[in-house]
Parts: sequence; C-alpha cells; structure tokens
Amino acid sequence: MTASNRVVVREVVLVVAAALIQIGGPLLIASHRDEVALPPVGGVLLLAIGVATIPLRLVNPVAALLVAHASTTAYSSLEYARGPIFVAVLITFGNAVLSGHRRMALATLAVGYVGSLWLGPALGRGDAPGLDNAVGLAAWLLVLFTGCELIRMRRDRAREAEMAKADTLQRQIANERLSIARELHDVVAHNMSLINLQAGVALHVNDGLPAPALEALQTIKSASKEALVEMRSILGVLRHADDGEDAPRAPAPSLANVAELVARASSAGVEITLRIDIESRDLPRTVDIAAYRIVQESLTNVARHANPPVATVTVRRSDGVLVISIVDVGTGQRRAEHLTGGGNGIPGMRERAASVGGTLIAGPRLGGGFAVDARLPITDPPEASFRADPM
Repeated sequence: MTASNRVVVREVVLVVAAALIQIGGPLLIASHRDEVALPPVGGVLLLAIGVATIPLRLVNPVAALLVAHASTTAYSSLEYARGPIFVAVLITFGNAVLSGHRRMALATLAVGYVGSLWLGPALGRGDAPGLDNAVGLAAWLLVLFTGCELIRMRRDRAREAEMAKADTLQRQIANERLSIARELHDVVAHNMSLINLQAGVALHVNDGLPAPALEALQTIKSASKEALVEMRSILGVLRHADDGEDAPRAPAPSLANVAELVARASSAGVEITLRIDIESRDLPRTVDIAAYRIVQESLTNVARHANPPVATVTVRRSDGVLVISIVDVGTGQRRAEHLTGGGNGIPGMRERAASVGGTLIAGPRLGGGFAVDARLPITDPPEASFRADPM
C-alpha cells in the first residue's frame, strides 16, 4: 500500500468514526430518553457539516476549524439533544495548533467559549449558564489547549533532534571524506614523485636513447611535475577549508602500525587479542589506509564504551577480500584519554569502507557486546615503480 493510499484509508476511518460518535451519539441518547427529543434534520445536518470539515483540515486548517466551530456552536445553541458533539472541533482545533495556526485557534477557542455558554440564552433558548458551568467549560478548554501545545512542542523537539542528527551525520561524512582526500593525495603524490624522479634519472643516464624515447621521458617528467604542483595547491585548500590546521607531518598510516595502536589501547586499559594474517605490503595503499583507520576507530570505541574493555581484532584475506573483524564483549561507560580516534565514529568507518568499494556493518551482538565487520575488496596492486639503480 502506497503512502497516499494509507492517508486515504486513515481519513476514511477517521471520518466514519467521528460520524458514528458525533451524529450517532445524540441520536442514541435521544432514543433512550423520553424527555429528550430527537434532533431534527437541520440539527443532524449541522453535525454532519462538522464531520465534513475533518478531511478539509488537510487542505485548509483554519477554514476547517472555523466551520467546525460554527456548526457545533449553532447546534449547541438550539438546544437539540446533547452528546459527544465536539469530535470535529477537537480534531480541527488540534490540527490547527499543530500546523502553526495557534493565534487563530486561540481566537476560535475564546469565541466558541462565549458562544457555547451565552448564544442560546441570547436567542431565547434556555437559561444563562451558572458559574460552575462557566468555570468547568473554561477548565476543559484550558486542558485541551495545553495538551495540544505539549504535543506540538514534543513534535518540534523531535523534529529538531532528527535534523541535528542528520546534520551531524552529514558533517561526519564530510570530515571523513576530507580526511580520505588528504591521505589519497599523500599516496598519489608519493608515487608521482617517484615517477618524476625516475624519469629525471633516466634522462640523465640514458643520453643514447632514441629521440622518441627521450621525448616521452621528458613529457613524463614535465607532466608529473605539473600534476604535483596542482595536487599540492588543491591539498592546501582542503587542509585549510575546515579549521585551518597545519598539514600532517607523519607518514600515511598502515596496517604495519597496528601494533602501535594496540600499545596505546593497552595504556588506556583495553585488553586486545590481535590476529593479522596478511602483510600490509600485499594490499593496495588505499585499502591499507582504510583498514588501519577502521581498526583505529573501532579500538577507540572499545576503549570508550566497552565494559569490560576486552576485544578481538582479526584481519585476514578471503577470496580477494580483506576481512576486518573487531568484537568486544560488553557495553558500558568508559573514557579513553590515551587512544585517539581516527575518524568520525561508525559513519566515518562506513565512509572509509565505501571509499575503496567495500562495506561495513556495525551493531550489537546477540550474545552481548558490539561487533564491527568490514569487507574491503583487494584489487591487484599497481606495477612497482622503476628503481633508480645506476646503469
């Protein structure tokens, strides 16, 4: 069933239920009480008009509220059989408050209060209401307005919280993409520098090469130099776009440095069992960096949240895929002052995995604790750069 069909069904059910209560209620009361006469056709028509405004509230909340109030007040002032005749008013009033028409709702509430109490006596139908009736109706209307306001505020807070959550998630993803772009530059720039260096060495020690080969080497050297200049310029913008922090001086991270992560985690009180069945040199550089960052962020989460802080880290190769598994044994509240996170939580880890064409699943385990499972495809690494061996 589509969303539009669900809305139609919901409105039909609501209108039918309101009609049974608002129209059927007075008729049922009048049929069981000899001193109360059945409302005439005009009275039933007024109640039906009120019910008809219920779907109108989706298009024009103010018009629906005004018509519902007018028809209900008119019915009430004519001293027809009473009963649950305010169903349409309740629905349209609540909808007006929740849709932002609070002033009109309050004005209608005040007019309805006066009309319900004194319109009938003013037309010569019935006696003026007593103090207890006036106070009782005022209290009931105050409760109605307060309830609608509480619902509105709760809905607005939930909406703001959802928007803040979505904004935080997008910011985390953007930050992680920026970090990935920086590290990608480091990887590419390193290899471009090697290409430029090897081309220069080849030009220097191979003067006897044919002219086309020399021209090709000169083109490679010039193009690689221009590419390096452009990449450094772009990286300067990236590195200062968010917070102006200086460019990192440390080498790009690698699975070969996971032992350092384990040592820092141990200093934070985390007990880790580490199993790595693949060498980092056998991985594409981007996959190696992504794997390191996923392990780093996972261990940070273990140190912060696991109680007891016991985890198992497994990194292995399976059918051309690098499988990373981090499992802890419990959840609780901890603080890790010595273990620095490498990303932006689970969204950042997912972005890391997606950046190399992989996937990452993270969530509570059935037996307790938390598990992170990442699968990163391993493509054939690029051909090794030429060595500048003397000839």
